[in-house]
Amino acid sequence: MNQPMNPPQGGISKEQWVELFEATGLNEATMQRWHQLFEARYPEGHASFLTWLGESAQEVERIRRWSRESATGQE
Repeated sequence: MNQPMNPPQGGISKEQWVELFEATGLNEATMQRWHQLFEARYPEGHASFLTWLGESAQEVERIRRWSRESATGQE
């Protein structure tokens, strides 16, 4: 596995990232689709991104599993 990205000093939190998504008009369904596509197309990048946001290894795996399972039948 590649090394996770290091968050910049004064980095962005998960909550701030969600705020940015919401400010651009994304809702829960479109954010879920974003995760599904990220996981399907760039699984290691998705894991690295989630780690960069400060998620624990357990939470990263939970989100990745949720992304794969919720995408069933949508591709």
